[in-house]
Amino acid sequence: MPSIFTRIIRGEIPCHKVAESDLYLAFLDIRPMAAGHIIVIPKEEIDYVFDLDDELLAGLVLFAKGVSKALRQTVPCKRIGVAVIGLEVPHAHVHLIPLQTMQDINFGKEPLSMTQDELAALAARISAAYQP
Repeated sequence: MPSIFTRIIRGEIPCHKVAESDLYLAFLDIRPMAAGHIIVIPKEEIDYVFDLDDELLAGLVLFAKGVSKALRQTVPCKRIGVAVIGLEVPHAHVHLIPLQTMQDINFGKEPLSMTQDELAALAARISAAYQP
C-alpha cells in the first residue's frame, strides 16, 4: 500500500505545495509545529532516509536547503530547524521548521491550528520566494 506521501505525489490527496522538482516535493505540514513547517520528500517511496542512495540523499538535502531559503525569506525566524525522525510515515522525509525557540521543534506539543486558507496563502508566499 502506498504511503500517504506517495498518494500526495500522485495527486490522490491534496497538499499545500511550496516547491517541486523531478525527484523531490516540498509541502506544508497540515499539523505544523510552527507556521511554515514544511515536509520535504523524495518522490521515490523509500521508508528510511539512510536507505536512500547517496545521490538521492545529497539531492534531498540540497533541495531542502533551497526550500529553507524561501521559507526564511517568508517567515521571520531565528533559524530553520531540521528534523529527520521518520517514524510517523514510512517514506523518507525531512521537516523544516521556522524556529524562534527550541520549543518550536518539540514534536510532543500540540500542533499549531491553521485553516486551509491560511495554509494555502502561506504556501503561495513561500513558493513565490523559492528559487530552484
